[in-house]
Amino acid sequence: MTPSPDGTATTLSKTFSRTTQVATTINASPASVWHVLTTAADYPRWNSTVVSLDGEIKPGSTIRLVSTLDPGRTFKLKVKEFEPSRRLAWGDALGTRVYTLAETNGGQTLFEMNERIGGPVFPLFASKIPSFEASFEQFAVDLKAAAETAS
Repeated sequence: MTPSPDGTATTLSKTFSRTTQVATTINASPASVWHVLTTAADYPRWNSTVVSLDGEIKPGSTIRLVSTLDPGRTFKLKVKEFEPSRRLAWGDALGTRVYTLAETNGGQTLFEMNERIGGPVFPLFASKIPSFEASFEQFAVDLKAAAETAS
């Protein structure tokens, strides 16, 4: 399932997992978008879906994220993939969020974000997890604005 780059999030739910994704085209280079995505201290400034993000976004590090979806909970997430200006992934035992950047022929960046959550016990708590679609759409809007302003 490849997302359309129109900024509309979609979700595919299965018995043992749920995957939400969004894509948008950003009028900035992948390097500029990467800089915004990997500067942890700036997240609360540009990203209205994040309450706080502590730690450094670098290979193998652990960050502590508080989201507006569940502001009473701090997610401890390990940076699992780190390919500058191309791919970033972080997550925990239940899920992984992947960000991919690809330069278009016009010098823009195609940004895609997807998150898969799940596992053997997923059906037991799936109904308690809010939809990510509105949050993903807002993340894409906020990232686009921040990267286009910075470049």
